[in-house]
Amino acid sequence: MAEGLRERKKRETRRRIADAAAGLFVARGFDAVTIAEVAEAADVSVNTVYNYFEAKEDLVFPPHHGSRLADIVAAREPGESAAGAVLRRLREEVRRRDPALGLTPGFAGFHAMMRAAPTLLARLDDIAVRMEADLAALLAAETGAAPDDPLPGLVAGQIGWLHARVLMEAGTRTEAGHDVDAMAGAMLGLLDAIEGLLGPRVLDYARR
Repeated sequence: MAEGLRERKKRETRRRIADAAAGLFVARGFDAVTIAEVAEAADVSVNTVYNYFEAKEDLVFPPHHGSRLADIVAAREPGESAAGAVLRRLREEVRRRDPALGLTPGFAGFHAMMRAAPTLLARLDDIAVRMEADLAALLAAETGAAPDDPLPGLVAGQIGWLHARVLMEAGTRTEAGHDVDAMAGAMLGLLDAIEGLLGPRVLDYARR
């Protein structure tokens, strides 16, 4: 279905606000910037900012990030396992230099800003917890696991770990001053190593 004019304008406004906020946050630090300043930079009202982003942290990490792993697994291909779907998606994102993984020349400033803001680090922790919880719930429902079956949660924990480990690799190499291509190569190598480390019970779990 084609995107309507209203939806496109809303998407463009959201993107403009987020881009304006990111520029201010990187330049001055997350805690030093107010919502009013973001609104002025994006040429919208403060109320408009809050219509699109309920909290200041949402300008950096929207709440929907918490469903990322469950969304990837829910959309997996026939014959693909839960872990296989996440490994495939991560490899695809690395190969196309997806900015969501930090594979952009401007990531160093963003990464430094994020690490300097305790509220953003706390948000990242919350997102990671929700990712695993949502994925565990999906796996339990799809496999028909009993309420006391630990496997859905354990597999979700392994998948959450591999996802976090790849993002950590990007951050570590950004701090070391590596360029985007070097980071991407290292992340692909890490994904291969992780896949070789995971056992068949994880790699084959919840195969569609």
